[in-house]
Amino acid sequence: MVPRAISLQKDTLNSLKIDRPPESGEGGHSNRGWLVATLLLLAAGAGWFWFRGSGATEVHTALARPSAVSSDAGNSNRSTVLNASGYVTARRHATVSSKATAKVVEILIEEGMKVEAGQVLARLDTSNVEASLGLAKAQVTSAQVATQETQALLERAELELTRTKSLAGQKIASASELDRAEADAKSLRARLARLEQEKIVAERQVAVWQQEMDDRIVRAPFAGVVISKDAQPGEMISPISAGGGFIRTGIGTLVDMSSLEIEVDVNESFINRVSPGQPVTAVLDSYPDWKIPAKVLAVIPSADRQKATVKVRIAFLQLDPRILPDMGIKVSFLAAGAEGTSAGSAAGGVLLPAGALHKQEGREVVWVVRDGKVERRAIRWNKHAEGEVLVLAGLTPGEKVVIDGPATLADGTRVKEKNP
Repeated sequence: MVPRAISLQKDTLNSLKIDRPPESGEGGHSNRGWLVATLLLLAAGAGWFWFRGSGATEVHTALARPSAVSSDAGNSNRSTVLNASGYVTARRHATVSSKATAKVVEILIEEGMKVEAGQVLARLDTSNVEASLGLAKAQVTSAQVATQETQALLERAELELTRTKSLAGQKIASASELDRAEADAKSLRARLARLEQEKIVAERQVAVWQQEMDDRIVRAPFAGVVISKDAQPGEMISPISAGGGFIRTGIGTLVDMSSLEIEVDVNESFINRVSPGQPVTAVLDSYPDWKIPAKVLAVIPSADRQKATVKVRIAFLQLDPRILPDMGIKVSFLAAGAEGTSAGSAAGGVLLPAGALHKQEGREVVWVVRDGKVERRAIRWNKHAEGEVLVLAGLTPGEKVVIDGPATLADGTRVKEKNP
């Protein structure tokens, strides 16, 4: 009975066994190959995603430039004690003319041209002067020849006088012959002296006509900018005004742009609020949002009894090409602080292209490039000339900012600057 029970248990266990096909050597190697290929594909994909995520974004950049104008930061804490209006004027302003009346042959200037001191602006007709100069030179040559001739005659007369004196001593020549020889020698000496003076006069006449030739060349009296061209080739020009005639009195008008300043008329009742060196904020009528630092240069010690005003000269602390002569300007005289004012304290801010500004979370920001990455920077800015903004705070001159980039920029994004 026992052997039968054991046999039944073995049959039950065999029925629960799972039959597996035998593994061959080629099948094992094939499974391992698929596994390696799958791992390589996963690694390549991860590398591609990593490279894509860490690649640099191409952007256009621009440098923050120091502003040549004032942000009025140094004067923001000062109160205005007086307002006035006036005009931009140039201390060096000249209508350039010639010293003589003559016809214009050549004009070498145009409006807006910059010229240096002594530069030729125009040439006048010199035909008559050249003829007179030639005559003067001929007179010099004639005087030289006459002097040489008289010198030879004088030498012969002096020899004759020497011989006559010798013969008179030997009682051979008479006294009258000796007197005649002495008179001839004295006459020739006097003639030679006169001819030498005439030679000097002729040489001076040559110098005069040479100066007349030079006066026919009109030169710039100082360095500046031509603001008007008043004559054309073929016209007559003269330093003296000819009323009702057709003679010009000038070649053109020249202005020294480095001498620009402001002139305002202050009511004499308020002149006690103005003093030399006082800080001033000026605003051109053409640029109402541009505040220019300035200071009082001088209070002219004379009043206009008809207008009841006193003229005040104001100097720009920093000139700018946009400031032009005769522009209308308004000024605010500020209360002088204990520290005074200077170009360094008045000037401030940097200039950026308007495209560098981006609005995020309700405020203006710029993207600053540093070490190949961008960082967001909040700024305070003001309107400036067309296409530019004046950044009052948040940037320093020389920093690079993004002016053209994708909207997906974020702090720390790696960027690469595009070539312009």
